[in-house]
This record gives sequence, structure tokens and C-alpha cells, in this order.
Amino acid sequence: MSEGDHLERLTKSLLYEGYALYPYTRGATKNATPTPFGIVYPPAYSRHQPAAYDRMQLECVVTDATAPLRGEVRWLEPTGEGHRAEAQRAALDAPGVLEFGRGRLTLAVQPLPDGRGRVTLKVENVTPLDDDEARRMKRGEALRHSLVSTHLLGRVSGGAQFVSPLERGDEGVAGCTNVNTWPVLATREDDAILGPTIMLPDHPQIAPESTTDFFDGTEIEEALHLHVKTLTDAEREDIATQDPAVLEMLERAGATSPQQLMDLHGRVRIEDPPGERQAAISDGIVRLGDKVVLRPKRVNDVYDTMLEGRVATVGRIYLDDADRPHLGVTVDDDPMQEILAESGRFLFFFPHELEMAR
Repeated sequence: MSEGDHLERLTKSLLYEGYALYPYTRGATKNATPTPFGIVYPPAYSRHQPAAYDRMQLECVVTDATAPLRGEVRWLEPTGEGHRAEAQRAALDAPGVLEFGRGRLTLAVQPLPDGRGRVTLKVENVTPLDDDEARRMKRGEALRHSLVSTHLLGRVSGGAQFVSPLERGDEGVAGCTNVNTWPVLATREDDAILGPTIMLPDHPQIAPESTTDFFDGTEIEEALHLHVKTLTDAEREDIATQDPAVLEMLERAGATSPQQLMDLHGRVRIEDPPGERQAAISDGIVRLGDKVVLRPKRVNDVYDTMLEGRVATVGRIYLDDADRPHLGVTVDDDPMQEILAESGRFLFFFPHELEMAR
């Protein structure tokens, strides 16, 4: 998958988070109104609701203030039919201001003394509402005048890059202020920055095992596949007559093979080499594969009491950020020991909680 295709799929997946919730039927109470992230409300409504924003603002640093910039906003436009909404986008190919429908998109860059630039990408809801009407308005009604599941996307070209907003101090922040979003670098080349409304790491990835972009607000995909299989015939008939986006999602879920479903159960990635090769414990030096006796020190812990005095095999040795060793072991008389070791599921102890087995 190319970087462009990956960014498009990632943005679409985020756009529909919370769009429709299991069991996806119109009669389900939790589907009465949308439940997505990133809502940009009308300003009159926002004035009376401290937790409601009338804008989304992304600020970050670009390595060259003169580099070509592009800004885009994506959102869902409510249609007034339950939770149903249509995906929309508006874009600026250079710094400036764009008025669209109920919103205003602004892209600007401020040169910094070192040649870098502070980029501001902002979308505002400009829907006019009577102040008294807005004060009395219920959330469901306000959503019909809002930008729903709003996401900002900035691109830079000409060899320039964005600096990670997650960097500490002036290097990454440089006085930047972000509102209603937590932006992150979105491509390997750092030429795209994404402003989602959930916290993500830089360079977020979609797991290769993922087959379906569900809508359930970051719910576990494996669980949702199993939930879909439990839908009744009546529920499926109801779903078939409503939102095409929901129906398409369920059809993709239904086409998932047994192997694909098993792949969703989990993936273990073991680095090579697996941490440190040896560490000092209470009475000697222990190496990977050595036998130790467990002497856990937590008081009044039932599980530790069960492990007291049992023999275990050292499978991992890791150092934390303070260079303190943590030793991962599997218990020798555990019938699952081999499987736990192969899948990297270890019990971890400090060195003073272990003794050499004699």
C-alpha cells in the first residue's frame, strides 16, 4: 500500500469512528444521535456549552516557511435521518481563507527567525443561530448544524517536513496552540500532518490484520466481528433498509474468512535479540534459560503467595528507562509454560525477588 493510499484509508477510518454503534439498527437508543469524535458546533450553541467547541485548530512547525502548503478539512455532514451523514471535504491549495457551507477553513504560515514556519490550519463553524434558540437547543438538534467527526490534514512539498507536535520544548511546539485536536505526523516522509480528535502516536498505522473499518468508537475489531455474527434476522432486515454505509460495513464483516478472524485474535512481535542476555539477582548472575526460584515481595497478594518458592525459567531480561532490570519468567510446573514462552507472555519480577535454583 502506497503512502497516499495508507493516509487515505487511515483518514477514512478515523472519520467514521462512532458513526454507528452495535447493533446498528435504527431502534437502538444509542443510535438515536451520532456519537463521533471531533464535533465543531455553531458558535451560538458553543457559548452556552463549555465543553462544545465552535472551531478546530491545528498548529505545528514546518522546516521551511516558504515551502508549498496545502490544507484540508474532512467531516461528516448530518442529513437529518437518524445518525446518517455524508462524508465531505474542503481544501486550500495555498495559504488563504475558504468559505464553504456552514464553515470557514483558514491556512496560514508565520515565518520564524530560524527559517522555519509556524503553520495554522483552522476550521470554524459559521452557522448563524438565534442566541435564545441556541441556549434551549438539545445536543441532537445542535448536531444537525455542526461539522461532525471533523479532521484536519496538512501537506507540505518541496522537500520540507513537519516537526512532530509531540516533541517537547520549542523544537516541536514553538508556541503552537491546538484546539479540539491532537495532531501527529502522518507519513514516513513527515510531509503530512493529521489532526484527529483522539490521541494517536506519530506515524499511526492500521494493523495489517484489520479487514473492516468498523464505526464503534475504537471498539476491539475481533469482538465486533463476533457481535455481527449474533445479529438476528430481524435486525439484519432493519439494517438492510437504512444507511448504505452501515450495510456496506456489515457486508465486509460478513465476508471475513475464519483465518482472518483468527488473525484478529492477536499478534506477538518478539525483537531479536530479546532484551538483555544476563542480569544480577540476589545471589548471582542469571542468564536467559536459567532456572530461578520465585520470592515475590508484595505483601497480602494472593497471586504472589501462589508463586512463592516455585521454580521458573528466565525468558526475557529488559531494562527500564532507569536501567533497572525486569526479568520475565515462565513457571516450570505450569502446563501452559511452553505456549506462554512461545507467545512471549511472561511474569515479570525484580532481581531481588529471584534466587538461583540449586
